[in-house]
Amino acid sequence: MSVRIYADVFPLARSTSARERIYLDLRGKLQRCELSSRDRLVDVDLAARFGTSRMPAREALLQLVHEGYLVSTTRGFMVPILTLDDVRDSFEVRKLLEPRAAASAAREMGEEGQAALCAAAGNARIAANSQDFEKLVLAMIDFRAVWLGSVRNARLASTIARFADHVQTVRLATLRDATTQAVAADGLCELYSAFLSRDLIAVSDRMATHIAIAEHAFLALHQYGDAAARTEAVCCSN
Repeated sequence: MSVRIYADVFPLARSTSARERIYLDLRGKLQRCELSSRDRLVDVDLAARFGTSRMPAREALLQLVHEGYLVSTTRGFMVPILTLDDVRDSFEVRKLLEPRAAASAAREMGEEGQAALCAAAGNARIAANSQDFEKLVLAMIDFRAVWLGSVRNARLASTIARFADHVQTVRLATLRDATTQAVAADGLCELYSAFLSRDLIAVSDRMATHIAIAEHAFLALHQYGDAAARTEAVCCSN
């Protein structure tokens, strides 16, 4: 169910607009933390890369600005530098929305969705066992995309996806640690078991716990150091 884009350049599919293709490519890179606040995105450069005019590239960039993924500067577009308060606020929104949304998804999810969750959780376990950071991140993105795809309220699912992505770009540093990788994989496996049981209360509780653990890991990583170091730490690094 998830859209994953790996190459820098794609031939534009007839059924997909240039704006959408550029948007999906950039959002995928932002999800995987392949862009940082040190990178500058310029519409004319993107247009040349995708073989299109400047307008679709600019529209894609402005959509990402509207959704909070990028900010506009005099030198182009860039990933925003989030403060710790920004991160805490995003986690608060997720804790309010995701547990109930996950319970709703569990009620609607069919066998195909459960199988996709199983595959994503299994890939996360394999990645954690081999300490493969990139594959673990992709497995976590896949897992979230699957259950969000079963949320009937499209606006709710879209809102959750954006806030989760915003936090992901600053908490990926926690997943560099092997112990945290194992905890993250365990969390997905426990969530999968809850979804499989269709126990809505269990799904809600497990999702709340999963988010709380992620928040704790991030804040623990940044609880020491001066304010300047903390601000720098929340920048997405490659």
